[in-house]
Amino acid sequence: QVQLVESGGGLVQAGGSLRLSCAASERTFSRYAVGWFRQAPGKEREFVAAISWSGGSTFHVDSVKGRFTISRDNAKNTVYLQMNSLKPEDTAVYYCAAAYDFPRETMYKGNEQYNFWGQGTQVTVSS
Repeated sequence: QVQLVESGGGLVQAGGSLRLSCAASERTFSRYAVGWFRQAPGKEREFVAAISWSGGSTFHVDSVKGRFTISRDNAKNTVYLQMNSLKPEDTAVYYCAAAYDFPRETMYKGNEQYNFWGQGTQVTVSS
C-alpha cells in the first residue's frame, strides 16, 4: 500500500510561485508513474501533469504548460510540481496520485488509472 503525502501548498499572490511535493512511503516508488490533479470548489477534479516512473517522460496540460513543471527525485521517493506565474484560476486543492508502471513509460491522465492518492494540499492564488 503506497501512502502519498502532499505538501507545499499555501496562499500566494498572482504571478508568484509554489513548489508542491508528493512524498511516498513505498520503497519501490521509483517504479510508479505519478500524476498531479486539482479540484477547484464546485468543479470536477482535473488532470494537470504526469511523469513516468523513470522521469524520462512528462506531460502537462495546455493550461499550465510553460508555467508548471513536474519532476521527480527517485532517491528521495518524491515527486514535485513547480508552479510559476500562478493565476487566480489555479486556485484548487492539488492531489498527487500513483500507479505501478515499471518497466513501461506510461503517463496516465485519467483519475481511474491511478491506484493511490494523497490527501491533497490547498493552493490559493489571490489577484
